[in-house]
Amino acid sequence: MIPALETERLILRPMTMSDWPAYEALMASEHSRYMGGPMSRSAAWGMFCHDVAQWQLMGHGALMMEARGSGEVLGQVGINHGPLFPEHELGWFVYEHAQGMGYAFEAARVFRDWAQQERHLPSLVSYMDADNSRSARLAERLGAILDADAPRPEPDDVVYRHFGW
Repeated sequence: MIPALETERLILRPMTMSDWPAYEALMASEHSRYMGGPMSRSAAWGMFCHDVAQWQLMGHGALMMEARGSGEVLGQVGINHGPLFPEHELGWFVYEHAQGMGYAFEAARVFRDWAQQERHLPSLVSYMDADNSRSARLAERLGAILDADAPRPEPDDVVYRHFGW
C-alpha cells in the first residue's frame, strides 16, 4: 500500500524505526521552527506516528528521502490531510547536512505527480510559515502560486496551491 518512488538521485521509501533518532533530533532543534518546533520528545513522537498512520487512514502519508547508492537519509516528503489540515498538503523537510542540493524539489515533484496520477487529487497546497522563504521559493519552483483565500490550519500560515498536473 505504501509506494516506494524513485528519482535519479533518490529513493522515497516508507518510514522505519531507524528513522526516528534523526527525526527526533530535527524536531527538537531550532531547525524545526517553521514546523511548530522545537518540539518535546512526546510531540515529535506524535508527529512521527502521524506521518506513518496516515497511510492506513488516508491512503497517503510521508516517505523518507534516501540517497541512491549510499542509503543516507536526507529528509522527508509527505502528503498530509485529516483533522489538522483543511486540504491535502504537500510538505517536506531536509536534514541540515543535505540542504541546498535540490533533494526537496526532486522528492516533492515526484510525490506531487504520484498524488495526481495514483490518488487523483485535484490539487495540493503547501502550508508554511510566512518567514520560511526557502520553502516559499521551492513551492514557486514547483509551479505553485499563493492562494490568499485558501483555508489554513494556522491563521498566519501562507498557502501555496499546486496546479499544473
